[in-house]
Amino acid sequence: MGPIVQTIYEFVLYLWTQTFPRLDWVVIIFIELLSWTTAAHALLNKRDSRAALGWVAVCIMFPPLGPLFYFLFGINRVRTQGQRLGGPLTAFLRISVEEDKEGRTRCIPISSVPESFRPIAGLSDRVTHLPLTPGNRIEPLENGEEAYPAMLEAIAQARQKIFLSTYIMDTDNSGRRFVAALAEAVQRGVDVRVILDGVGEYYSLRRAGTLMRRNHVPVKKFLPPKLLPPSLYINLRTHRKILTIDGQVGFTGGMNIGDRHLTADQTSPGRVKDIHFRIRGPVVAQMEQVFLADWSFCNKSAPPPQLESCGDKHMLHGEALCRTVVDGPNEDIDKLAMILMGATAVARRRIFIMTPYFLPSRDLVGALQTAALRGVDVRILLPAKNNLPYVKWASDNMLWMLLKEGVRIFYQPPPFVHTKLFLIDDYYAIIGSANIDPRSLRLNFEMVLEVYDPKLNHDLAERFTQAMAASRETSLAEMDGRPLPVKVRDSLCWLFTPYL
Repeated sequence: MGPIVQTIYEFVLYLWTQTFPRLDWVVIIFIELLSWTTAAHALLNKRDSRAALGWVAVCIMFPPLGPLFYFLFGINRVRTQGQRLGGPLTAFLRISVEEDKEGRTRCIPISSVPESFRPIAGLSDRVTHLPLTPGNRIEPLENGEEAYPAMLEAIAQARQKIFLSTYIMDTDNSGRRFVAALAEAVQRGVDVRVILDGVGEYYSLRRAGTLMRRNHVPVKKFLPPKLLPPSLYINLRTHRKILTIDGQVGFTGGMNIGDRHLTADQTSPGRVKDIHFRIRGPVVAQMEQVFLADWSFCNKSAPPPQLESCGDKHMLHGEALCRTVVDGPNEDIDKLAMILMGATAVARRRIFIMTPYFLPSRDLVGALQTAALRGVDVRILLPAKNNLPYVKWASDNMLWMLLKEGVRIFYQPPPFVHTKLFLIDDYYAIIGSANIDPRSLRLNFEMVLEVYDPKLNHDLAERFTQAMAASRETSLAEMDGRPLPVKVRDSLCWLFTPYL
């Protein structure tokens, strides 16, 4: 056996010595091609020139690690995955308004909007492909004490259909009241459909979806994480808050469902302040269509038919002009970010922003700086106590850029304030589920309402001013005077802004 083994060994060694130089050159050529290919991909696909230059240099100068790092960290899989999950929702929302139909009301033309707001109305028209609807009425509902009774009453009065979508639905007393109300509606023969986010429902140990199925309430999960088959879209969450009843009344805003939004109990450490909105009018049909598109995605069924008009005449309830704005990683463009930039550009008197998470893009920071330098009164209300402290730390690291140009920033005292408002002058407002941070503007599926209404704007501006009076204003000196360890902590958190 010894000579046979020796012969085999010598043969293998001979093959190796003959082929190794060739393999060496093959590997070198492959690595060079990989470096230049990944560099070209970065050059063609990166939106930011600095990011493109950085990745091109890394891929070419550090083979093969550069291409590996680019594959792991440089490719924007969020948008790719989102588009793979479904095309732009706008495709299901476009409305034909060429001619009036009997019993229908024509959508509002841009010329009906005050002249100073026509640029943003035109921008939103082109970005959303949705018309402004007339005759809407928007009512603010503060905290769970006002919002939940109104929502439950609407559910109890439903006769045809109830559509509910939420990110978090706890199984505490408030959550169980909603489950019981929905179950009772099912027994009355109402078409009830519920969408719960596949990750958000895990905020409660006992899941709301389980309770609903036990009570025969039709419920779907939005992209629940699964191992088999693999489905780990952890970042692609639906953050939309939608409740529509019989196509007549709708609710949206930033509020989830749970006892945490009941603020009357002063001893509750986890209470959260927020504002929700009750909507009556033709825009409710657009809200329904957003839900139905999400339902068809969760149900893997055909998308809903397109809306045919702006609404029935009998649905006119107020003077507000409204439209929905849907955004998410499945959309072709960053609609909401574009609209926020456009609205900031048309501001002449004031910009009031209230948000729990404030990590604006460099473009939006520049727009706010420019507005302040133009003499616009720009004020931002942030929570002094944040349920995600690392987001506040990252935010603190960039506030100096706004403060030095005259933007005024205030911290609201505890409890945590989850309210989201974006007010321009005395006429324009954006309300809904979106925050001003990368998660809302890039990762989450969001829905907001664009509202042209001086009455609502005045009401929300009054609430903003009252909250500001009870808040503490920060300053550039305060930001500059942070201790070095705090600055280092805030800077490190700020580095991870795209993932917060």
